[in-house]
Amino acid sequence: MDGDGADIEPAEQVRAWIADRIRGRVIGDDAAERTAELFDTPGERWFADDAPIRRVHADAAMFIGGIRALLLQSLHPLAMTGVAEHSDYRADPWGRLQRTADFLATTSFGTAEMAERAVAQVRAIHDRVTGIGPNGEPYQANDPHLLAWVHVAEVDSFLSAHDRYGERPLAGDERDRYVAESGEIARRLGADPVPTTVAEVGEVLDEFRHELRAIPAARDAARYLLIEPPLPLSSRPAYGLLAGAAVSLMPLWARRELRLPWFPVTERLAVRPAGDLMTRTIRWALRPEQRV
Repeated sequence: MDGDGADIEPAEQVRAWIADRIRGRVIGDDAAERTAELFDTPGERWFADDAPIRRVHADAAMFIGGIRALLLQSLHPLAMTGVAEHSDYRADPWGRLQRTADFLATTSFGTAEMAERAVAQVRAIHDRVTGIGPNGEPYQANDPHLLAWVHVAEVDSFLSAHDRYGERPLAGDERDRYVAESGEIARRLGADPVPTTVAEVGEVLDEFRHELRAIPAARDAARYLLIEPPLPLSSRPAYGLLAGAAVSLMPLWARRELRLPWFPVTERLAVRPAGDLMTRTIRWALRPEQRV
């Protein structure tokens, strides 16, 4: 028994070390308190415990889906210009990540009151984000059309990553339910059009295609995300596996725009298995403290 205990303790130390670093990056220094606040505060929620949106947004595949979403979103020139001119993603990348992750967690798992407050805060920020795009056209972050692009890029990315790397991929009408549930949040933010089925997600993406192209700021953001992430050298190999898995899920037309490579054999034999390994490792590290 003593021998078993000696074998288990180092593994637990490794697990705790990984979990602490993940929570610190994604949630922040007050991770335990914020998690307890979201999950333990009594009150009505927007979504039931068994809602597909909760399964998707709680899974480790979101790390891959999130990177894919950022790459895809960058292909709308007006959306990317707004990020480049008004976001502090280079000066404070982890703060931006934590705010985005907190919004997703609050609207998916927090009380209705918390979720409504989070939406109101984002809408207030969007009201101040205005400017002129690369071709001289004005943009506003609260433009329903731009909000629809950001939303559909996220839904397509989160669902694609969960289909490939999720522990329990959605099946049957669960996939449409996920799209509809995510759409409830997007609609409250002011997005229009908002798809309610997987088929409609594809249709809306197709409708946006003629607007999409990689301006220099988009390629700079891709380089930052994939080649120059703000991480210590010791963490970059693991992050690189997640980033490679995200790129492997990108549509070919989007890769061409961002000048991302396509090696189908390598992706099938190495990149995607590495993505499986990384999501399993993250799941193992966080499982003792997962709440859903």
